[in-house]
This record gives sequence, C-alpha cells and structure tokens, in this order.
Amino acid sequence: MRQWKWEVYLVAHSAKEHYRQIFNRRTPGEVRTLAHIKRFLECFLGDAGFRSALSENLDNPRSVAARYGIEVDPMEMLPLWHSSYLKSDRKPEGASWPLALAWREYIGEMVRNRDLLRDEGNMSVAAPRFHAWRERQMRRCEDVLGDCSKSITHPVIAFELSDGCTGGCWFCGLSAGRFKDYFEYSKENADLWRAVVGAAREMFGSAASTGFCYCATDPMDNPDYDRFLFDYHQITGTLPQTTTAMPLKDLALTKRVLQLFERYRCVTNRFSVLSTAQLNQIHATFSPEELMGVELVLQGKEMRSSKAFAGRARKEKLIAVKNGDATVESESDHSTIACVSGFLVNMPRRRVQLVTPVPASGRWPLGYRIVDERFFGTPDEFRDEVQSMIDEHMHESPPANRPIRFRGDLQFEAKRHHFLLRSCHIEYQVHDNAASSVGDLIAGGRCTASELVAQVVTDGASAIAVADELDQLHMRGLLEEDLDERFAWRNGKGTT
Repeated sequence: MRQWKWEVYLVAHSAKEHYRQIFNRRTPGEVRTLAHIKRFLECFLGDAGFRSALSENLDNPRSVAARYGIEVDPMEMLPLWHSSYLKSDRKPEGASWPLALAWREYIGEMVRNRDLLRDEGNMSVAAPRFHAWRERQMRRCEDVLGDCSKSITHPVIAFELSDGCTGGCWFCGLSAGRFKDYFEYSKENADLWRAVVGAAREMFGSAASTGFCYCATDPMDNPDYDRFLFDYHQITGTLPQTTTAMPLKDLALTKRVLQLFERYRCVTNRFSVLSTAQLNQIHATFSPEELMGVELVLQGKEMRSSKAFAGRARKEKLIAVKNGDATVESESDHSTIACVSGFLVNMPRRRVQLVTPVPASGRWPLGYRIVDERFFGTPDEFRDEVQSMIDEHMHESPPANRPIRFRGDLQFEAKRHHFLLRSCHIEYQVHDNAASSVGDLIAGGRCTASELVAQVVTDGASAIAVADELDQLHMRGLLEEDLDERFAWRNGKGTT
C-alpha cells in the first residue's frame, strides 16, 4: 500500500515537473525569445495604438516592435497576428514563420500542463469518496459548460486570506464584497494557517497541492500574502498560483511573489489587466523576461476579451438587456469563472464551504453552487467539519430517502428498452429493460431512490440490477444533486 501511495504522489507531481521542463529544456535565448513574442501579443491584443501603428507600417513592423522594447521580428510570426496569414497557421506553409511555430509549441505544452493540473486532483487513494464526488462534478461540467469546461482544473481546495476586496472590478465574476480586513500573519494566525493546510494535506494527500490562496479576494490586499504562500509550499511541496488585478498596488509584495516563482517555478501566475493604461504601466515596470511566468489576462472594456456571464458582469448585461441595449453579447458557455470542486476556506471568517462550478443563474449568480457551509475555530474543528461535509454530501450511491430525479438541464426521452438523456452538448443512451421504466420514474421526480427500487422490484425486476443502474447514473453525474434549498438565497438576494 505504501508503494502505491508513493506512485500516486509521483504522478500527482508530474504537473509541476512538466511545467519546469517547459522552461528547463529550452535555452535561455529561446525562453527570452518566447518572452518577447508574448510581449508583442499582449500589446497587439491590449493596445489599439499598437495595432494602429502596425497597420501603418506593414512593410516594416519591426520598427514598431522596437519602439515598445520588443526584440523579435513580427515578420517571422505573421500567422499569429496578420489577418492575411491566419489561415497559414498549423499548415505546412507555417514552417516559413519560425517564431509562430515556437509560440504554438509553447502554448501546446501549457495546455498539456493545464490538463495535468486537473489530474493532480486525484484522490482515489487518499479520499475515495471525495474523489468520486469531484469526478461527478467534472462530468457534469463537461455537460453543462461545453468547451468552457476544458479550462477548469477543479482544484480541491482554495483559501481566502482577506474578507472582501478593494478592487471593485465592474466585471467581477464573483461579485466580491467590499474589503473589510485581512488575515494578518501573526503567531496565532500563522499557527492556525499551517495547521489547516496541514490537515488538508493529510486528508486529501497530494491533491492538496492544487489549492490556491485567493477567490473573491485579491492577494495584494494582504501584505503578508507571500508568507502564507511560502508556508503552503513548505507543507504541500507546491507554490500556488497567484492571480491579481492589482500587481502595482504593493510593488515590493508583487516582486516577492515573483521571486518565489523564480525559486520554485510550479505554475504560471496571472495579472488581470483592467485598461490599456494599466497594461502600459505593467510593461514599463516589468521586462518581458520578468513576466514570462505571468499570464496577462486582458480585461479592459476597450480590449479584445469577453467576460464570463457571471457575477457583476452578468448583472450589468441583464440590466442592459432590460433597458433595451441590443448590442449586449448573448449568453454563452462562458458562464462562470469558478473552478473549485471542493472546499473554499475563508480564514478571517473561519468559514469553510463545499462548492462546485455551475452556469451562473438566478439561483447561483456567482457561477458556483454552495453545497454546504460550516465554521471552525481550531484545526481539529476544521478537520471535523470537512469530514462531516464529506460524510453528508459525498455519497457512493443515490441517498435512499432523498428525491431522485435527473439533472434539470437534461431532456428525457423514453424509447423501447432504453431512454435518452440530452444535455446542450452530449446525448446519453441508457439501457432500461424494467417493466416499470426506471427512466420514467426518475423523470417523474415523485419518489425517493428507495421507493423507486421497491416499485420496480414489485414489478419483477432485479433489485441488484436496478441499484446498479442507479449507481451508474449517479457516477456519471446525471442525477440531480442540487436539492438543498438552504443556500438558494446566497449572493442572490432571495432569488431562486
């Protein structure tokens, strides 16, 4: 058993090793070239003035790049930016543009790393019931979120080190509340922090390394943020990702965080860029090489980016539609920025919630479902409350005495000896030979699991076969788990 656990530990850490190799297998010159390609694309996507200058100097775009401190030749990567060459990308003629090829190879490796991060959440040995629950949430997200689900890595835990946020971003997909206080790195708080992270590591095994230390907060609101990060690395062996919309607020803190990245190099960080002016300030403060490990997420209204239909952005769009603005983008798959399928821990409030991504709606406007919520004062209480939520909500089979029904987004169609379930993106065909159709009974939504089994068995079906059919539907995430009304009001001001 010890050998198996060690093998799982090695597999789980392959994401970190893979990420390091993305840089280590390249020469310093190759990494520097990628950093300048990245800077060029940031300017191209985030600065209308840069695009205008390029269009006016198509015969000599290198002169424009040089003005911005970009030391690569745009002519060697035309398929990345020039409209006349976009179709040449990923075709044999694409070999004529070596920088475009180098960038595409790098991006492919980063996408592979994202998939490895999702795999890193494997808890089949450390916490099998939690593991099975997370797997169900991932299958459900593939159904309801479509292509958007590919970018969700489903970390098993996340921490908030502040209460509220000073950012006030108009598009905040989590509608972060006003800033109240931060979790100071005092001796008492540091002891609690290390013990809570340690408890997560003991309970979830190496999957605890998928965690991060922000959610509806900004890391730079906590001046001790880097100290908490360092502790997390010491306990889990991984430095969590940092995402901030305020990288220039406390420049010394930001630089300390980037220094930790240079030392441990586990995952790319992210700066949310709120305007072209801020983009220029960031570029003036950090060289292309210093930002090689930072993705700039271009969020300004004037930038070429779409916002998730969740939180404040969702509210703004709904108000605009109500006021007759026909230019508002229609709702799409990109309807949540939530990513955690597990526990969200707010350290100032000593609160732990069990959450999972869902499309933003009136019931869940922030794009995640709150399954349960508890409070703790000590590390032992944290462990007990987490275990209690696992016991109460992470069922191996459909709970016998709770209503059983298909997910609300699924369309049911009865057929001879089987039935169909259709989501927006996937169709399922389920074998169903019982005299009293299991599919019909579930679709009716008028009985519990135990009542359903009793009725079908009365009609001559095998209890074992019916239970197995229900278990299969359960494991595939096709049964509704959002049956708890206790949190329907949360962040929705009474909307259900």
